[in-house]
Amino acid sequence: METIKNYLETMFSQLPNTSEVIKAKNELGQIMEDKYQELLNEGKTENEAVGIVISEFGNLDELAEDLGIKSFINNSNLVDDNIIKSDEVKKYIKDTIRSGYMIGLGVLLCIISVCGPIITSEFYNDDAISGIVFMFITIAVAVGLFVFNGMEMSKWKHLSQNAYCIDFATAEYVHNQKESFRMIKAMMITIGVILCILSVVPIIIIDSFTYGKGSFAIGPVLMFVMIGIAVFLFITAGVRDGAYDKILNLNKGGTMGANFVSSQKNKYTNKTVGEIMSVYWNIVTCIYLCWSFLTFKWHITWIVFVIAAVIENLINSIYKEK
Repeated sequence: METIKNYLETMFSQLPNTSEVIKAKNELGQIMEDKYQELLNEGKTENEAVGIVISEFGNLDELAEDLGIKSFINNSNLVDDNIIKSDEVKKYIKDTIRSGYMIGLGVLLCIISVCGPIITSEFYNDDAISGIVFMFITIAVAVGLFVFNGMEMSKWKHLSQNAYCIDFATAEYVHNQKESFRMIKAMMITIGVILCILSVVPIIIIDSFTYGKGSFAIGPVLMFVMIGIAVFLFITAGVRDGAYDKILNLNKGGTMGANFVSSQKNKYTNKTVGEIMSVYWNIVTCIYLCWSFLTFKWHITWIVFVIAAVIENLINSIYKEK
């Protein structure tokens, strides 16, 4: 019966989310369920019953007039070729996760590239060339990662350029993956924020208790390494979560497919607000880091996350669909 349910949801996925379509889907679902049970009572196997039910009731064009949704069928422009298969979705998610690691590593290398000149200028005053070489090598590797990643991910441009959708089973799979990742993402963001806050601690401790040669280089180096790791965590978490959202948002708003899973519900009534909120916490984190590094008032700047949470709740109460 689960197969029949998935098939039914997919049949109606591109139709508008109206009371008439919902009523028709429920009616057809009940008919299919009754027929399925009838076939099982006649001695048919589950696979046989599913095949018969789908063959008899699986063509929405033939049933549209009886269900009272013929006008919706004519205006929906259903194209089966536009349905992204589950295997392709899994491949896209896998590639995007790898892309997140590559981008995160590239940014990490850019951040720690300044450690070379810092170390050599402190330890080797007469020969700082090796530090500069280290900086350019790490930046070159980072740029190489960015270029390679861009070329690899270009094969998925069609997902943004053309109108695609996903079926019910695929939406459920992606939704479950997103929910499983929710706790991991929260931990990654939390650890990243903690690292950013604590990144100035090595400088404070080393400047306060050590006075030997090189002591003034170790603190900044540790700071940049900690910030680099934090940014790496922010990027990889954001890119992976963004991959799930991109797939789930392939089903256009206002269609039955947009309500497959709970993460697709409660969308924002204002499109601009929705787009801003999709990157809201990335913006907040950026503001926090910029404010912190410009003022070095880490004991105060953390309040930005409290204010951001209050603003998010306010926006959700005003603009989210109930």
